[in-house]
Order: sequence, then C-alpha cells, then structure tokens
Amino acid sequence: MKTQSITDNLIQLTRYRFVNAYLVREDDGFTLVDTTIPRTGAALIDAAHQAGGEIKRIALTHGHADHVGSLDELKSALGSGAQALMPEIDARIHAGETVVEGKLTGSWPKLSTVPDVRLQPGDRVGSLEVVASPGHTPGHVAFLDTRDRSLIAGDVFTSYGTTAVSNHFYWRFPLAAMATYDKQTDLESARKLRSLDPSLLVVGHGPAARNPGAAMDAAIARAAR
Repeated sequence: MKTQSITDNLIQLTRYRFVNAYLVREDDGFTLVDTTIPRTGAALIDAAHQAGGEIKRIALTHGHADHVGSLDELKSALGSGAQALMPEIDARIHAGETVVEGKLTGSWPKLSTVPDVRLQPGDRVGSLEVVASPGHTPGHVAFLDTRDRSLIAGDVFTSYGTTAVSNHFYWRFPLAAMATYDKQTDLESARKLRSLDPSLLVVGHGPAARNPGAAMDAAIARAAR
C-alpha cells in the first residue's frame, strides 16, 4: 500500500494503485475515511501507527465495496476503540431496507458491522464537516476539513488523467460512471462541492489536486454536455 502525506493533517493511502483511503489527523489520533478493498485492515492500522497515532474513527463516504471492503476487519481488530460512521441512507441499504426506487449500481457487500453513527449533513466528525453529495450512491457524503478547507470528495469526482465527474464515462477510470446510481444528482453534487471553494481536492480514485477550482469547473462543464 502506498502512503503519501498530502498536508500536515492528511495522509493518502492507496491500495493496488487505484483506490484511496485517508487518515485525517486529530488531537486524539486519526479519523480513517474509507477502508478500500477487503483484506486491507492490517495495512491501514499499520499506516496509522507509522504516522504516529491510532485509528479512532472510521468515516465512510459511501457503501460501495471498494470503500467499505475492510470495515469488518477493522472493527474486529479495533473493537469499541474506533467508531464506525456511515451515511444514513447507505447504512439503511446495508441494513437491508428498500429506501430507493430502481436497481442499485455498484457492489454492495454483506457487512456484519452495524455503524455506531449514521451520518447526517452538517454533522461533525472531528474537524470534518459532513456534506451531502448523493448521486454516485443514494446516500453519498463528502467531508470538508474546517481547518484548511481540504475536501475529501469520495467518488463524486475522480482524478486519473484529469479531474472528472463520475456521472459520465471517462476512459481513464470508467468504473466510477458504471457504478453511479443517479447521474443528474451526481452532477448537482459536483456543483455543490465546487461551491465550497476547497483548497485541496482528494478523491476515492486518483491523485490529490491542489487549488482545484479551475479543474472542478472544467470537469463540471464536460459532465453537463
């Protein structure tokens, strides 16, 4: 697993070169945003130790398998010492409820972990503010670091080759569009995230983008065509 310090408070963890998780430094340890694919839990815990802390919270942007894949492993290893936090609607989907019309896209694995917290827009997870950004999944959220306006956007955007909205096919990473539930809502969420004027954009798939406003504008323009 590749580990890269993006800012003093943000570490990007990349599994198999295609899927990211993030360690967000807080006074009491780390918030881990997303868990990548299965059998990555031990590597994520080790990355936190190497960075000088422990994982205190596991906050999920959405419920797809490449983001919740190691949740059960992490909760088994960390126990009550780490809260699991999942967006309300995606948590209900994982609980077996029918909460949306139509067929769900993407992979929704069976989880034994029941989230300790179901996230709502405006909630705070340490220094992170929860921002509703549905479309890729029905309950997708992003996280805005209130200290420096770094934005962890999950799969609303990807950044392989160029910054792109996940509502349309992009040859450098087509899987994001294939897994997007509601393409128009996803585009609206991209516009909402752009309006936050982030200083840094990090995503579920691809490298970080500093001062991302122009790149986000161009991505939104392409997605709206």
